Amino acid sequence: MENYPIVSTQILLHLTNQGDAPFGLLLDNQSILKVDAIVRRVPNKRLVCQAIWQQQTVYAKLFLGEHAKRHAERDQRGAQYLLDNHIASPKILYQAEVDGVCILIFEAIPQAQNLEVVWQSSTQQKRLSIAHLLMSTLAQHHRANLLQTDMYLKNFLLAGDLLYTIDGDGIRQFSPLTRALATRNFAVLISKFDVIDANNWLADLIASYHVNAVMKLDVQEVMRIALLHRTQVANTYATQKVFRQCSDVNINKSQQYFSAISTQFSHLDLPYAASIYDDWIASASILKKGNTCTVASMTVGQTNLVIKRYNLKSISHGVGRLFRKSRAAISWSNAHRLDLLGIATPKPIALFEQRRMGWLRGKSYFVSELLDAPDVKAYFAMTINKETRAEAVKQIVLLFYRLYLLKISHGDMKASNIKMSSTKPVLIDLDSMCQHRVGLRAKHAHTKDLIRFMQNWKDDASLYNAFVKTFKVVYPEQSLLQKTGMLDNKAIKD
Repeated sequence: MENYPIVSTQILLHLTNQGDAPFGLLLDNQSILKVDAIVRRVPNKRLVCQAIWQQQTVYAKLFLGEHAKRHAERDQRGAQYLLDNHIASPKILYQAEVDGVCILIFEAIPQAQNLEVVWQSSTQQKRLSIAHLLMSTLAQHHRANLLQTDMYLKNFLLAGDLLYTIDGDGIRQFSPLTRALATRNFAVLISKFDVIDANNWLADLIASYHVNAVMKLDVQEVMRIALLHRTQVANTYATQKVFRQCSDVNINKSQQYFSAISTQFSHLDLPYAASIYDDWIASASILKKGNTCTVASMTVGQTNLVIKRYNLKSISHGVGRLFRKSRAAISWSNAHRLDLLGIATPKPIALFEQRRMGWLRGKSYFVSELLDAPDVKAYFAMTINKETRAEAVKQIVLLFYRLYLLKISHGDMKASNIKMSSTKPVLIDLDSMCQHRVGLRAKHAHTKDLIRFMQNWKDDASLYNAFVKTFKVVYPEQSLLQKTGMLDNKAIKD
């Protein structure tokens, strides 16, 4: 047992925050759970581990803290609901309580992969196939009056063509399950897909669900709830979660400053003083120097950064900004929003704000990764291949359509605010971006974005016409394009 030292409850609590395997846990039947890897940790509450028990590979959930027993019982109950209703799920091999630690041991499914990982690495066609499997599984849940209340792709395993439901903690039983609950559950799952894919696939996926389900769902209602849920999740994450201490962000604050740093970049040791950021900018390569904004690039460690400082033009301008969210904070929020929604933008690294009395704002700084790529105008100027140009046009139009479906307006669609990574567009300069709640406002703002974007090509008839042609193919709602003037024959260049 030298490779698996037996640990105490106190050490396990420490391991929920940091530390690693291997370690051993002596169970009440005198067998030993040999933990090889910690798969997931919830600080002071739970460890999910890959382990060896009785000479077989297993997964174990270790529950700690004052609510350990309640959480373990809820997880066990949900897992048993699945098994009792013959829904594919890992079997429970062992359960017990040892020195205040509640333990559930599950069988390991051979060659199974977490569905979220599979999804991210799959082609669009493969994703559609997986989506149909998900709908069949969801229908099984609903036929059994079960609801997965923590609906994420990571709570499913894919082994060959068989989909397993995991994480009994989120499984609830209803008698009976109402159509409203089933509709919302379906919509929440759909909201995890790319918004264009969800729109294109929805009718077929509902048909796939209906094959095994006991109730009929309405396409328009599912679409409405999916968009609402997607927006609510994005808003909560981008306007609340990334401004407080969480697994994604480290927060430091005082009466003089507020700092938020992505945990992915915590190794960079970024400063907590405006003067240091100013010194960095002074010695860096200046990309833009304006009255309200200075942009510089530099390298910290092995990471290439862009530092954007939002300046105060005058005393009156400074007074006006004291009480409002800073433009750096808006950029920080919107970068996280786009990342969550699957829209490419340079990774947000840090937000720093000068503060007075802890909440009055002064200068602010937004730090992101440097994307070494041309803007969209420079890209087309240097790209000759017709197929490559056509693919780039298509991807840009799909970006606009994705933004339209998500009710997001950028606010300044000049060519320099769209970078091109190969044929993929990447949005930058997000301090005017807005995700709208009202459909009419969203359409009006989107129309303005389209008009501004098309102005970039007023002197390039070939690209102008290529964009018009592709917009007409991608956008089913031609009336929106009509408002931009794109469909006016006089606007289409010769």
